[in-house]
Amino acid sequence: MKKLLNKTLRSFTVYALIVFALSVPCYFLLVDWIWLKELDENNELIAQRIENEFNDQQITDEKLEENIQFWNEIQSVGKIEPAAFNTLQKDSVYTVRRQNPYLEKKSIDRFRGLATGIKINNRNFTITIETNVEESEETMAYIAAVTLLFFLILIVGFWILNKRLSAKLWQPFRTTLSKLKTFNLNNQTPIEFAPSDTHEFEALNKALQKLIEQNISVYRTQKEFTENASHELQTPLAIIKNKLDLLLQNETVTDRQYQIIEEINRALTRITRINKNLLLLAKIENHQFDDNETIPISQLTQQCLAQFEEHAGNKNIKIQTEIEPDIIIEGNKTLVEILLSNLVLNAIRHNMQNGTITISLNKKELKIANSGNTALNQSAIFKRFAKASNETSGSGLGLAIIKQISNRHDWAISYQFSDNAHCFSIRL
Repeated sequence: MKKLLNKTLRSFTVYALIVFALSVPCYFLLVDWIWLKELDENNELIAQRIENEFNDQQITDEKLEENIQFWNEIQSVGKIEPAAFNTLQKDSVYTVRRQNPYLEKKSIDRFRGLATGIKINNRNFTITIETNVEESEETMAYIAAVTLLFFLILIVGFWILNKRLSAKLWQPFRTTLSKLKTFNLNNQTPIEFAPSDTHEFEALNKALQKLIEQNISVYRTQKEFTENASHELQTPLAIIKNKLDLLLQNETVTDRQYQIIEEINRALTRITRINKNLLLLAKIENHQFDDNETIPISQLTQQCLAQFEEHAGNKNIKIQTEIEPDIIIEGNKTLVEILLSNLVLNAIRHNMQNGTITISLNKKELKIANSGNTALNQSAIFKRFAKASNETSGSGLGLAIIKQISNRHDWAISYQFSDNAHCFSIRL
Protein backbone atom coordinates (compact mmCIF):
# COMPACT_ATOMS: atom_id res chain seq x y z
CA MET A 1 0.00 0.00 0.00
CA LYS A 2 1.11 3.54 -0.77
CA LYS A 3 1.04 6.57 1.52
CA LEU A 4 -1.39 9.37 0.72
CA LEU A 5 1.26 12.09 0.55
CA ASN A 6 3.43 10.01 -1.75
CA LYS A 7 0.49 9.62 -4.13
CA THR A 8 -0.09 13.38 -4.32
CA LEU A 9 3.62 14.15 -4.62
CA ARG A 10 3.94 11.59 -7.40
CA SER A 11 1.14 13.35 -9.29
CA PHE A 12 2.87 16.70 -8.82
CA THR A 13 6.15 15.19 -10.02
CA VAL A 14 4.55 13.75 -13.16
CA TYR A 15 2.84 17.08 -13.83
CA ALA A 16 6.13 18.97 -13.39
CA LEU A 17 7.89 16.50 -15.70
CA ILE A 18 5.25 17.04 -18.40
CA VAL A 19 5.57 20.81 -18.05
CA PHE A 20 9.34 20.51 -18.28
CA ALA A 21 9.10 18.31 -21.38
CA LEU A 22 6.77 20.83 -23.03
CA SER A 23 8.97 23.76 -22.04
CA VAL A 24 12.01 22.41 -23.92
CA PRO A 25 10.57 22.90 -27.45
CA CYS A 26 9.08 26.23 -26.33
CA TYR A 27 12.50 27.34 -25.12
CA PHE A 28 14.03 26.20 -28.40
CA LEU A 29 11.51 28.04 -30.57
CA LEU A 30 11.78 31.21 -28.48
CA VAL A 31 15.58 31.24 -28.36
CA ASP A 32 15.81 30.36 -32.03
CA TRP A 33 13.42 33.21 -32.94
CA ILE A 34 15.39 35.70 -30.83
CA TRP A 35 18.68 34.45 -32.25
CA LEU A 36 17.51 34.69 -35.87
CA LYS A 37 16.12 38.16 -35.24
CA GLU A 38 19.46 39.30 -33.82
CA LEU A 39 21.34 37.73 -36.75
CA ASP A 40 19.06 39.52 -39.22
CA GLU A 41 19.86 42.84 -37.54
CA ASN A 42 23.54 41.94 -37.48
CA ASN A 43 23.53 41.08 -41.21
CA GLU A 44 21.86 44.40 -42.00
CA LEU A 45 24.52 46.27 -40.01
CA ILE A 46 27.27 44.36 -41.84
CA ALA A 47 25.75 45.27 -45.21
CA GLN A 48 25.55 48.96 -44.22
CA ARG A 49 29.12 48.93 -42.91
CA ILE A 50 30.45 47.33 -46.12
CA GLU A 51 28.56 49.92 -48.19
CA ASN A 52 29.96 52.78 -46.12
CA GLU A 53 33.52 51.43 -46.19
CA PHE A 54 33.53 51.09 -49.99
CA ASN A 55 32.10 54.58 -50.43
CA ASP A 56 34.58 56.09 -47.99
CA GLN A 57 37.48 54.84 -50.16
CA GLN A 58 36.48 57.16 -53.05
CA ILE A 59 38.14 54.93 -55.64
CA THR A 60 37.64 54.64 -59.37
CA ASP A 61 35.25 52.14 -60.91
CA GLU A 62 38.16 49.96 -62.11
CA LYS A 63 39.66 49.88 -58.65
CA LEU A 64 36.21 49.19 -57.23
CA GLU A 65 35.83 46.17 -59.48
CA GLU A 66 39.17 44.83 -58.29
CA ASN A 67 38.28 45.35 -54.63
CA ILE A 68 34.88 43.69 -55.07
CA GLN A 69 36.47 40.75 -56.84
CA PHE A 70 39.05 40.43 -54.07
CA TRP A 71 36.34 40.67 -51.42
CA ASN A 72 34.30 37.93 -53.11
CA GLU A 73 37.37 35.67 -53.21
CA ILE A 74 38.08 35.93 -49.50
CA GLN A 75 34.39 35.63 -48.51
CA SER A 76 33.36 31.99 -48.87
CA VAL A 77 29.81 32.55 -47.64
CA GLY A 78 28.99 35.93 -49.09
CA LYS A 79 29.42 37.94 -52.27
CA ILE A 80 28.80 41.31 -53.95
CA GLU A 81 27.32 41.33 -57.45
CA PRO A 82 26.05 44.05 -59.76
CA ALA A 83 22.30 44.51 -59.40
CA ALA A 84 20.15 43.32 -62.25
CA PHE A 85 18.83 46.16 -64.38
CA ASN A 86 20.85 48.50 -62.13
CA THR A 87 18.02 48.63 -59.54
CA LEU A 88 18.20 48.12 -55.81
CA GLN A 89 16.96 44.65 -54.76
CA LYS A 90 14.46 44.28 -51.98
CA ASP A 91 15.76 42.65 -48.81
CA SER A 92 15.51 38.86 -48.83
CA VAL A 93 16.02 36.80 -45.66
CA TYR A 94 16.51 33.02 -45.81
CA THR A 95 17.87 30.04 -43.88
CA VAL A 96 19.95 27.30 -45.49
CA ARG A 97 21.77 24.15 -44.36
CA ARG A 98 25.04 23.22 -46.04
CA GLN A 99 28.66 22.32 -45.45
CA ASN A 100 30.54 24.77 -43.30
CA PRO A 101 33.38 26.06 -45.54
CA TYR A 102 35.51 26.97 -42.53
CA LEU A 103 35.70 23.36 -41.32
CA GLU A 104 37.75 20.60 -42.94
CA LYS A 105 35.58 17.78 -41.57
CA LYS A 106 32.10 17.19 -42.84
CA SER A 107 29.71 19.40 -40.90
CA ILE A 108 26.28 20.42 -42.14
CA ASP A 109 25.49 23.73 -40.43
CA ARG A 110 22.63 26.16 -40.54
CA PHE A 111 23.20 29.65 -42.00
CA ARG A 112 21.04 32.73 -41.82
CA GLY A 113 21.29 34.74 -45.04
CA LEU A 114 20.46 38.26 -46.14
CA ALA A 115 20.36 39.42 -49.77
CA THR A 116 19.95 43.19 -49.98
CA GLY A 117 20.80 46.07 -52.25
CA ILE A 118 23.63 48.60 -51.67
CA LYS A 119 24.88 51.60 -53.62
CA ILE A 120 28.63 52.10 -54.20
CA ASN A 121 29.94 54.97 -56.37
CA ASN A 122 26.33 55.61 -57.41
CA ARG A 123 26.11 52.05 -58.76
CA ASN A 124 23.61 49.48 -57.54
CA PHE A 125 24.92 46.18 -56.20
CA THR A 126 23.41 43.12 -54.50
CA ILE A 127 25.25 41.89 -51.43
CA THR A 128 24.67 38.45 -49.88
CA ILE A 129 25.70 37.84 -46.28
CA GLU A 130 25.40 34.53 -44.44
CA THR A 131 26.03 33.92 -40.74
CA ASN A 132 26.33 30.57 -38.97
CA VAL A 133 23.47 30.07 -36.49
CA GLU A 134 24.63 26.86 -34.85
CA GLU A 135 25.28 28.81 -31.68
CA SER A 136 21.53 28.95 -31.05
CA GLU A 137 21.32 25.17 -30.74
CA GLU A 138 24.25 25.13 -28.33
CA THR A 139 22.59 27.88 -26.31
CA MET A 140 19.39 25.85 -26.23
CA ALA A 141 21.29 22.78 -25.01
CA TYR A 142 22.82 24.78 -22.16
CA ILE A 143 19.45 26.24 -21.21
CA ALA A 144 17.85 22.77 -21.22
CA ALA A 145 20.66 21.39 -19.06
CA VAL A 146 20.33 24.21 -16.54
CA THR A 147 16.54 23.85 -16.51
CA LEU A 148 16.85 20.10 -15.94
CA LEU A 149 19.27 20.74 -13.07
CA PHE A 150 16.87 23.12 -11.37
CA PHE A 151 13.99 20.72 -12.07
CA LEU A 152 15.84 17.92 -10.27
CA ILE A 153 16.69 20.25 -7.40
CA LEU A 154 13.01 21.20 -7.19
CA ILE A 155 11.81 17.58 -7.14
CA VAL A 156 14.38 16.52 -4.54
CA GLY A 157 13.39 19.52 -2.45
CA PHE A 158 9.73 18.53 -2.74
CA TRP A 159 10.49 15.01 -1.48
CA ILE A 160 12.58 16.26 1.44
CA LEU A 161 10.02 18.90 2.44
CA ASN A 162 7.25 16.32 2.05
CA LYS A 163 8.88 13.96 4.55
CA ARG A 164 9.68 16.70 7.05
CA LEU A 165 6.34 18.48 6.84
CA SER A 166 4.26 15.29 6.83
CA ALA A 167 5.79 14.22 10.14
CA LYS A 168 4.46 17.41 11.71
CA LEU A 169 1.28 18.06 9.74
CA TRP A 170 -0.03 14.50 9.96
CA GLN A 171 0.88 13.90 13.60
CA PRO A 172 -2.72 14.54 14.83
CA PHE A 173 -4.02 12.02 12.29
CA ARG A 174 -1.47 9.41 13.40
CA THR A 175 -2.41 10.02 17.04
CA THR A 176 -6.08 9.55 16.22
CA LEU A 177 -5.34 6.39 14.23
CA SER A 178 -3.26 4.87 17.05
CA LYS A 179 -6.09 5.47 19.54
CA LEU A 180 -8.60 3.86 17.16
CA LYS A 181 -6.38 0.78 16.84
CA THR A 182 -6.32 0.31 20.61
CA PHE A 183 -10.06 0.91 21.03
CA ASN A 184 -11.99 -2.09 22.35
CA LEU A 185 -15.78 -2.00 22.22
CA ASN A 186 -16.01 -4.42 25.15
CA ASN A 187 -14.43 -1.83 27.44
CA GLN A 188 -17.23 0.60 26.57
CA THR A 189 -14.87 3.52 27.19
CA PRO A 190 -15.11 6.49 24.79
CA ILE A 191 -11.90 7.80 23.25
CA GLU A 192 -10.66 11.24 24.22
CA PHE A 193 -8.99 12.70 21.12
CA ALA A 194 -6.35 15.40 21.53
CA PRO A 195 -7.44 18.83 20.21
CA SER A 196 -5.98 19.93 16.88
CA ASP A 197 -5.53 23.37 15.35
CA THR A 198 -6.25 21.89 11.90
CA HIS A 199 -9.91 22.22 10.95
CA GLU A 200 -10.11 18.94 9.01
CA PHE A 201 -8.52 16.86 11.78
CA GLU A 202 -10.67 18.49 14.45
CA ALA A 203 -13.81 17.75 12.41
CA LEU A 204 -12.62 14.14 11.94
CA ASN A 205 -12.05 13.71 15.68
CA LYS A 206 -15.50 15.05 16.52
CA ALA A 207 -17.18 12.78 13.94
CA LEU A 208 -15.26 9.74 15.21
CA GLN A 209 -16.06 10.55 18.83
CA LYS A 210 -19.75 10.84 18.02
CA LEU A 211 -19.69 7.59 16.05
CA ILE A 212 -17.91 5.73 18.85
CA GLU A 213 -20.38 6.98 21.46
CA GLN A 214 -23.27 5.80 19.28
CA ASN A 215 -21.64 2.38 18.80
CA ILE A 216 -21.05 2.04 22.54
CA SER A 217 -24.70 2.91 23.19
CA VAL A 218 -25.93 0.36 20.64
CA TYR A 219 -23.50 -2.24 21.97
CA ARG A 220 -24.73 -1.73 25.55
CA THR A 221 -28.33 -2.09 24.40
CA GLN A 222 -27.59 -5.28 22.46
CA LYS A 223 -25.57 -6.72 25.31
CA GLU A 224 -28.30 -5.95 27.83
CA PHE A 225 -30.87 -7.55 25.54
CA THR A 226 -28.71 -10.64 25.13
CA GLU A 227 -28.18 -10.96 28.86
CA ASN A 228 -31.85 -10.35 29.64
CA ALA A 229 -32.96 -12.83 27.01
CA SER A 230 -30.49 -15.38 28.33
CA HIS A 231 -31.93 -15.15 31.83
CA GLU A 232 -35.56 -14.18 31.30
CA LEU A 233 -36.37 -16.60 28.48
CA GLN A 234 -34.63 -19.61 29.94
CA THR A 235 -36.59 -19.40 33.19
CA PRO A 236 -40.13 -19.62 31.73
CA LEU A 237 -39.02 -22.28 29.25
CA ALA A 238 -37.65 -24.36 32.12
CA ILE A 239 -40.88 -23.89 34.09
CA ILE A 240 -42.99 -24.98 31.12
CA LYS A 241 -40.82 -28.05 30.63
CA ASN A 242 -41.11 -29.00 34.31
CA LYS A 243 -44.90 -28.61 34.17
CA LEU A 244 -45.03 -30.88 31.15
CA ASP A 245 -42.94 -33.46 32.95
CA LEU A 246 -45.40 -33.34 35.86
CA LEU A 247 -48.31 -33.88 33.48
CA LEU A 248 -46.56 -36.90 31.99
CA GLN A 249 -46.21 -38.40 35.45
CA ASN A 250 -49.96 -38.04 36.08
CA GLU A 251 -51.62 -41.46 35.92
CA THR A 252 -54.93 -40.01 34.71
CA VAL A 253 -53.40 -38.78 31.42
CA THR A 254 -54.89 -40.54 28.44
CA ASP A 255 -52.84 -41.85 25.56
CA ARG A 256 -54.00 -38.99 23.35
CA GLN A 257 -53.08 -36.42 25.99
CA TYR A 258 -49.73 -38.12 26.51
CA GLN A 259 -49.02 -37.89 22.77
CA ILE A 260 -49.91 -34.18 22.70
CA ILE A 261 -47.70 -33.46 25.72
CA GLU A 262 -44.78 -35.29 24.08
CA GLU A 263 -45.17 -33.21 20.90
CA ILE A 264 -45.25 -30.02 22.99
CA ASN A 265 -42.20 -31.20 24.91
CA ARG A 266 -40.24 -31.85 21.69
CA ALA A 267 -41.19 -28.44 20.31
CA LEU A 268 -40.23 -26.81 23.58
CA THR A 269 -36.87 -28.59 23.54
CA ARG A 270 -36.25 -27.30 20.03
CA ILE A 271 -37.26 -23.76 21.03
CA THR A 272 -34.85 -23.94 23.97
CA ARG A 273 -32.04 -25.05 21.66
CA ILE A 274 -32.82 -22.34 19.09
CA ASN A 275 -32.92 -19.69 21.82
CA LYS A 276 -29.59 -20.87 23.16
CA ASN A 277 -27.97 -20.88 19.73
CA LEU A 278 -29.34 -17.45 18.79
CA LEU A 279 -27.98 -16.01 22.01
CA LEU A 280 -24.63 -17.63 21.25
CA LEU A 281 -24.57 -16.07 17.78
CA ALA A 282 -25.44 -12.67 19.25
CA LYS A 283 -22.58 -12.94 21.74
CA ILE A 284 -20.13 -13.90 19.00
CA GLU A 285 -21.24 -11.06 16.74
CA ASN A 286 -21.03 -8.62 19.67
CA HIS A 287 -17.44 -9.75 20.34
CA GLN A 288 -18.23 -10.93 23.82
CA PHE A 289 -15.69 -13.77 23.45
CA ASP A 290 -12.49 -11.76 23.16
CA ASP A 291 -10.05 -13.55 25.43
CA ASN A 292 -7.55 -15.75 23.58
CA GLU A 293 -5.59 -18.58 25.11
CA THR A 294 -3.41 -21.50 24.11
CA ILE A 295 -5.62 -24.42 23.10
CA PRO A 296 -4.50 -28.06 22.68
CA ILE A 297 -6.86 -28.71 19.76
CA SER A 298 -5.66 -32.30 19.24
CA GLN A 299 -6.74 -33.20 22.77
CA LEU A 300 -10.03 -31.29 22.45
CA THR A 301 -10.88 -33.12 19.23
CA GLN A 302 -10.28 -36.52 20.84
CA GLN A 303 -12.45 -35.54 23.82
CA CYS A 304 -15.24 -34.35 21.52
CA LEU A 305 -15.23 -37.64 19.62
CA ALA A 306 -15.42 -39.57 22.90
CA GLN A 307 -18.50 -37.56 23.93
CA PHE A 308 -20.38 -38.43 20.75
CA GLU A 309 -19.17 -42.02 20.46
CA GLU A 310 -22.42 -43.46 21.81
CA HIS A 311 -24.49 -41.15 19.61
CA ALA A 312 -22.58 -42.34 16.52
CA GLY A 313 -22.98 -45.95 17.63
CA ASN A 314 -26.78 -45.60 17.47
CA LYS A 315 -26.42 -45.29 13.68
CA ASN A 316 -23.58 -47.79 13.52
CA ILE A 317 -21.32 -45.05 12.13
CA LYS A 318 -17.63 -45.85 11.79
CA ILE A 319 -15.29 -43.00 12.79
CA GLN A 320 -11.80 -42.82 11.26
CA THR A 321 -9.25 -40.29 12.55
CA GLU A 322 -5.95 -38.88 11.34
CA ILE A 323 -5.17 -36.46 14.17
CA GLU A 324 -1.61 -35.24 14.63
CA PRO A 325 -0.69 -35.04 18.32
CA ASP A 326 0.19 -31.93 20.32
CA ILE A 327 -1.18 -29.34 17.90
CA ILE A 328 -1.57 -25.98 19.65
CA ILE A 329 -3.63 -23.00 18.42
CA GLU A 330 -4.55 -19.58 19.76
CA GLY A 331 -8.23 -18.75 20.31
CA ASN A 332 -11.19 -18.83 22.63
CA LYS A 333 -11.45 -22.28 24.15
CA THR A 334 -15.21 -22.15 24.70
CA LEU A 335 -15.88 -21.27 21.07
CA VAL A 336 -13.45 -23.90 19.76
CA GLU A 337 -15.20 -26.57 21.83
CA ILE A 338 -18.57 -25.44 20.41
CA LEU A 339 -17.15 -25.52 16.87
CA LEU A 340 -15.82 -29.07 17.27
CA SER A 341 -19.06 -30.27 18.85
CA ASN A 342 -21.21 -28.78 16.11
CA LEU A 343 -19.00 -30.25 13.37
CA VAL A 344 -19.09 -33.75 14.84
CA LEU A 345 -22.79 -33.56 15.70
CA ASN A 346 -23.58 -32.29 12.19
CA ALA A 347 -21.57 -35.17 10.66
CA ILE A 348 -23.49 -37.70 12.79
CA ARG A 349 -26.93 -36.17 12.45
CA HIS A 350 -26.78 -35.82 8.67
CA ASN A 351 -25.11 -39.17 8.07
CA MET A 352 -26.71 -42.40 6.90
CA GLN A 353 -27.12 -45.70 8.71
CA ASN A 354 -23.84 -47.68 8.68
CA GLY A 355 -22.08 -44.59 7.35
CA THR A 356 -18.58 -43.29 7.98
CA ILE A 357 -16.96 -40.16 9.40
CA THR A 358 -13.36 -39.19 8.66
CA ILE A 359 -11.61 -36.56 10.76
CA SER A 360 -8.11 -35.28 9.95
CA LEU A 361 -6.16 -32.60 11.79
CA ASN A 362 -2.76 -31.06 11.18
CA LYS A 363 -1.11 -27.73 11.88
CA LYS A 364 -2.74 -26.08 8.86
CA GLU A 365 -6.16 -27.67 8.50
CA LEU A 366 -9.05 -29.38 10.26
CA LYS A 367 -11.15 -31.54 7.96
CA ILE A 368 -14.24 -33.60 8.74
CA ALA A 369 -16.11 -35.67 6.15
CA ASN A 370 -19.21 -37.82 6.42
CA SER A 371 -20.95 -40.09 3.94
CA GLY A 372 -23.96 -38.74 2.04
CA ASN A 373 -26.00 -38.99 -1.13
CA THR A 374 -26.51 -35.49 -2.53
CA ALA A 375 -24.54 -32.27 -2.34
CA LEU A 376 -25.75 -29.35 -0.22
CA ASN A 377 -26.66 -25.91 -1.55
CA GLN A 378 -23.40 -23.97 -1.54
CA SER A 379 -25.11 -20.55 -1.45
CA ALA A 380 -27.28 -21.30 1.59
CA ILE A 381 -25.27 -23.83 3.56
CA PHE A 382 -23.99 -21.36 6.18
CA LYS A 383 -27.15 -19.28 6.41
CA ARG A 384 -29.32 -19.37 9.51
CA PHE A 385 -32.19 -21.88 9.52
CA ALA A 386 -30.98 -23.33 6.21
CA LYS A 387 -31.68 -27.04 6.70
CA ALA A 388 -28.91 -29.29 5.43
CA SER A 389 -31.18 -32.31 5.16
CA ASN A 390 -34.61 -33.59 6.14
CA GLU A 391 -33.40 -34.01 9.72
CA THR A 392 -35.87 -32.06 11.90
CA SER A 393 -34.22 -32.37 15.30
CA GLY A 394 -31.62 -29.71 14.54
CA SER A 395 -32.10 -25.97 15.04
CA GLY A 396 -30.80 -24.95 11.61
CA LEU A 397 -28.13 -22.79 13.28
CA GLY A 398 -25.25 -25.25 13.68
CA LEU A 399 -23.40 -24.39 10.47
CA ALA A 400 -24.10 -20.67 10.95
CA ILE A 401 -22.43 -20.88 14.38
CA ILE A 402 -19.48 -22.76 12.87
CA LYS A 403 -19.12 -20.01 10.27
CA GLN A 404 -19.24 -17.21 12.88
CA ILE A 405 -16.68 -18.93 15.11
CA SER A 406 -14.37 -19.42 12.11
CA ASN A 407 -14.72 -15.74 11.15
CA ARG A 408 -14.01 -14.70 14.74
CA HIS A 409 -10.66 -16.57 14.61
CA ASP A 410 -9.91 -15.52 11.00
CA TRP A 411 -10.17 -19.11 9.79
CA ALA A 412 -11.34 -19.94 6.28
CA ILE A 413 -14.06 -22.58 6.12
CA SER A 414 -15.12 -24.35 2.92
CA TYR A 415 -17.46 -27.14 1.83
CA GLN A 416 -17.27 -29.63 -1.01
CA PHE A 417 -19.07 -32.84 -1.98
CA SER A 418 -17.06 -35.58 -3.67
CA ASP A 419 -17.07 -39.40 -3.70
CA ASN A 420 -20.46 -39.44 -1.92
CA ALA A 421 -19.07 -37.55 1.06
CA HIS A 422 -19.72 -34.11 2.56
CA CYS A 423 -16.43 -32.49 3.52
CA PHE A 424 -15.95 -29.36 5.66
CA SER A 425 -12.43 -27.91 5.80
CA ILE A 426 -11.16 -25.17 8.12
CA ARG A 427 -7.82 -23.52 7.39
CA LEU A 428 -6.28 -22.82 10.81
